[in-house]
Amino acid sequence: MLITFTSKAASEVLMYKEHAKRILDLLHKDVDRGVITAAEAPHALQVLEKEIDESRQHSVSEDVERDVHAHHNEHGDDTDHEEIEVVSFSTRAYPLLEMLRAAKAGGHDVVWGV
Repeated sequence: MLITFTSKAASEVLMYKEHAKRILDLLHKDVDRGVITAAEAPHALQVLEKEIDESRQHSVSEDVERDVHAHHNEHGDDTDHEEIEVVSFSTRAYPLLEMLRAAKAGGHDVVWGV
């Protein structure tokens, strides 16, 4: 399921619900519908930027590493699977982060699910 974030400050941002949930949980917001007011935007930016910094220090989780090893034979070669391409938290959060920056600068809210 997709979530559409809207703001008068920027173009719409579409995100899978499962990816938006991690971001919105950090901000203590409901994933189905809600608002980040212009007044809340500075705090939301601070929280997300901190999480991005922390996620960059731990680029590949144990789950991903375990999955990769499960699909390779004991010699480490694998002819049946593509190389894994991890999409980082910072990459997923970037469009919403930019929307929040524009909303803060313009004094606009960010809403979803309404």
